[in-house]
Amino acid sequence: MTQSNTFSHEAATPIVIVGHVDHGKSTFIGRLLHDTDNLQDGKVAQIIESSKKRGLKIEWSFLLDSLQIERDQGVTVDSTRIPFHLNKREFVIVDAPGHRQFLRNMITGAADAEAAVLVVDAAEGAQEQTRRHAMLLHLIGIRHVIVLLNKADLLDFDQKKIEAVQKSVTDLLEKLHLKAAVFVPASARDGDNIAARSERTPWYKGPTLTEALSAVPSPESRNELPLRLPVQDVYRFGDKRYVAGRIERGRVRVGETVIIGTQKTPARIASIESWHTAPQISAVSGQSVAVTLEPDVIPDRGDILFQPEASPVSASRIKARLFWLRQEPLHVGESFKLRLATAEHDVTIASIDSVLDLENLTQNPGDEVPAEGFAEVTLAASENILFDPFTPGTADGRGVLVDRQQRIVGGAPLIDAAAVAQGENAIHPSASRVTQADRARQAGHRSGVYWLTGLSGSGKSTLARGAEAQLFAQGLNVSVLDGDTLRAGLCKDLGFSEESRTENVRRAAEVARILSDAGQVVLVALISPLRSDRALAQQIIGSDFNEVFVDAALSVCEQRDPKGLYAAARAGKISGFTGIDAPYEAPESPALRLETADNGADAGVKKLTDFIKGNVALAASARKTL
Repeated sequence: MTQSNTFSHEAATPIVIVGHVDHGKSTFIGRLLHDTDNLQDGKVAQIIESSKKRGLKIEWSFLLDSLQIERDQGVTVDSTRIPFHLNKREFVIVDAPGHRQFLRNMITGAADAEAAVLVVDAAEGAQEQTRRHAMLLHLIGIRHVIVLLNKADLLDFDQKKIEAVQKSVTDLLEKLHLKAAVFVPASARDGDNIAARSERTPWYKGPTLTEALSAVPSPESRNELPLRLPVQDVYRFGDKRYVAGRIERGRVRVGETVIIGTQKTPARIASIESWHTAPQISAVSGQSVAVTLEPDVIPDRGDILFQPEASPVSASRIKARLFWLRQEPLHVGESFKLRLATAEHDVTIASIDSVLDLENLTQNPGDEVPAEGFAEVTLAASENILFDPFTPGTADGRGVLVDRQQRIVGGAPLIDAAAVAQGENAIHPSASRVTQADRARQAGHRSGVYWLTGLSGSGKSTLARGAEAQLFAQGLNVSVLDGDTLRAGLCKDLGFSEESRTENVRRAAEVARILSDAGQVVLVALISPLRSDRALAQQIIGSDFNEVFVDAALSVCEQRDPKGLYAAARAGKISGFTGIDAPYEAPESPALRLETADNGADAGVKKLTDFIKGNVALAASARKTL
């Protein structure tokens, strides 16, 4: 570096740079480093030479081409951290990827950023990636946003046109509860308003980009917050056991009492060791330390040491804001590892509470999270998880979801403990490490629940058993839950009141969901006469639910009367019988309608079987074995 300033001893301020892949982000960073004298000697000559070889004017983005793939594809693929000094203050530029395929790197690369520069092409305005990046800034919790309206030279620095773009970006940010600290019209290629005020924008009275960076607030001290010391590892040397970790917030002192993890074991800090220094009396946030405890308790990796009077939230059901990174949708019931500081927890998606519509940035109900989508979800764990709710500008509550291949598939800041039903606090459902996708690949088909509803005698059980036999013969894992079978066992304690019928449906739906999660194709043959009960079943089962209406008129069913129930109801021997003195509410828009009055059972079985096979078939790309 040729920079000769005297640097402060304060911690460097991380600044994340984000923007659409073609909006000039890398060019801006290269120009910024050059104009502030933060380049290594001879670097400019290399840039000029590289640009000439490609028949270009000086191309500042070549500075960041640390990976050959970036030169080949012309995009940034990984988060690059660049030390940067400005007016005796130290920054770290986090160059986050702009291309939508590389957004997962932004989740991790920008996690500790204090502020952001959002680069927007003034000629194009906010694009789909701009929306995603803005949403990520909201998700990560970055509060200080500088908007660089780049390529303003393409608009001839026209004030009205630039202000129109500024308004559209302002509207976008406001929908996400973000507010730009400043908008800077600029040309990164030519250096306008980067480090020096441009003569081409006499109407602009705001700061240059470097002046805006200098105004970014320094990171707030976390020393006075309640102690959080996640355990990185435990080492033993001689007769001493050392508990090692980095203090995320607060301070720790020799002699004070701390609580260890969810086991709530108290211990006293006997000593504080630190690398390359003498033992200390105290240590503060940001320091990596090794402490010894009395008594000689053995914490686990991921345990948190905290003060008795200021414990974290402890919950097994947690609400989280999620940015989903996988290319396939996310569904209720899928399981992952939640990484939180040094801890890992098995969690299951218990519910999808709302999904963000990126077009209008509104939260709406949904039964799946689309690829690279945003949502609020509830996570369920098999044990209590200790965490501090996510706070913008801090590392609190910043979790990520990891799949079986150890790939990060989602950023998941934890918002708060989720409400649980009465009596549910002691229930900790265990999460399977075998995903539905894994089961589908091994079985060769997807799972699903096919809920056959209709009057008694309409042919539900006949069709379900016929389809079961055909699907099984063709190699599918298939089960039938028949109403009479359930009544003879699982639901034999239930009567036929409206409340008992609802409970009958609920139990059947819970069993069907368990079987579907295990990879089964499940056919449920149940009268389930009320739409509200079938809606309850759909809520329990989720997106795997398919309603099948076995449609036969009451007169037809009464004529068939295979069990003599209609005759008994007409004679007054049975009360509350569906279709006679209790209502049946036919489905309004079933996934499949099977009319059985004029069609034989074989035709209905074939139609049902073909429908199920079409639904559960895997695409060729998904048939690879594990």
